[in-house]
Order: sequence, then structure tokens, then C-alpha cells
Amino acid sequence: MADGEREHSSQAEPPSRHSRPRRALSKLGTLLIGVIAGLLFVIAATSSQGSDLRPTRQQDLADLAGDQDAQNEAARASASAIQAEIDSLGGADPQAASSDALTDAEAAAGLTAVVGPAVQVTLTDAPLEVSPSGVDPDMLVVHQQDIQQVVDALWSGGAEAMTIQGVRVVSTTGIKCVGNTVILNGVPYSPPYVIAAIGDQTALEAALDGSKNVQIYKQYVTAYRLGYAQKRLDDVTMPAFAGSVAAEHATPKR
Repeated sequence: MADGEREHSSQAEPPSRHSRPRRALSKLGTLLIGVIAGLLFVIAATSSQGSDLRPTRQQDLADLAGDQDAQNEAARASASAIQAEIDSLGGADPQAASSDALTDAEAAAGLTAVVGPAVQVTLTDAPLEVSPSGVDPDMLVVHQQDIQQVVDALWSGGAEAMTIQGVRVVSTTGIKCVGNTVILNGVPYSPPYVIAAIGDQTALEAALDGSKNVQIYKQYVTAYRLGYAQKRLDDVTMPAFAGSVAAEHATPKR
């Protein structure tokens, strides 16, 4: 019996029913890891197209240096262009330019004397003996609108400067009729009223001829002997306006 027991105990233990599956899973895991690693290698090689996916530090520094050189060159070109513009402007005298602008502004405002050829228009009342029946006596005298119509026509004809009764006309000049006199800048004047304008004489004359209002006045000249005389002047000196150009009264527009 002892021999039988030794014989029975010498036989190998039966294998555990869990040991074989564990070895199979281990082999399968190793194979799967190898397949995934190979797949990742192929993907990396395809994406890089033969280039290094992680450049060395030396390559990064070289690229940065190249970019900085390009930026520096662009900055130098911009600075050169700005300096060239400054140099070109530096030749102009700011003080002289300001003085020229002031001179032009004063001339436009009538604050400087002007010399040149002119066209002169003289308006006069009808003679005292003219008294047509049924005609209002106001129709036989020169009114502010008659003077204004001549002035407007001359300005439209390109007048460079103008005077009424020898007084320089500017943008603030006011013409007002009071009785049988005309008030110009607060000063009363009696007829004849002399209006002169410096400029292209042909253009000034054409403007007078083309003015409907001036032509209506000329009809009264024919009918009631109001005075209208027009002539050219070779050289006329018109003085600068000596009064104030500031508006003394203003009414807001409604």
C-alpha cells in the first residue's frame, strides 16, 4: 500500500483550468501592441512626408533668425521712405506758406488793394422834369435793388474786386434805401451811383447783358429816362476795405 501511495503521489498535478487562457491572452496582447506600434509608425511616416516631425533646436533658432532679418529689412525700408518724405517737406518754409495763405485770405476778403482793368456802371434818377401821368414817383428813382442787381451781375461775371461810390464792397457790405438816398455801410449817398468792378471786361459785360433784372431796369431807362451808363476803364486802383468785416447783427435761421 505504501508503494501504491508513492506511485499515486509521483504523478503530476493536473493543470489548472485557468493557466492556459492566461498564456493565450498574454500572447494576444503582445501581438496587438506590435500591430498598433507598426500602424502608428506608418501614419507618422506618411504625415511627415520624409521630414523630421520635431525639428532640432538649431533649426528653430535658424528660422527665427531668418524671420527677424526679414522684419528688420522691412522696417529699414519703411524708415527710409518716411525720411525721404520728411526731407522733401523740409524744403518748404512753413512760415512762408502761412504768410502766403494769409495774403490770399486777405485778398479774398477785400482787405488788400487791387489794381486792374474794370467795367463801370453809373445809375441815376430820372430828371426832375420827367413826371408821367399815373406813374408812381418811386419808379423814377434808383433803389437799392437796382444797385444790388448790377452788383450781383458783376459778381457772377467773375469780378475780382468791386466798389460802390469808391467804397470797397465786401461780403458784409449792406445796401439800404432811405428816401431818395442809399445807405452804404451806414453812410448815406446820393445819385449818381457809380459801381465799378475789376476783372475780365468781356465776361463782366456779358454778365450785365445776360442779367434779366438789369434788362428790366434798362426798360425803365427807355420809358422814364432813368440813367444807365456803362464803360470800360483801363486801370483802376481799388482801395482795401477799411471797415470791420465782423457781422454786427445776426438773425438765426428758422
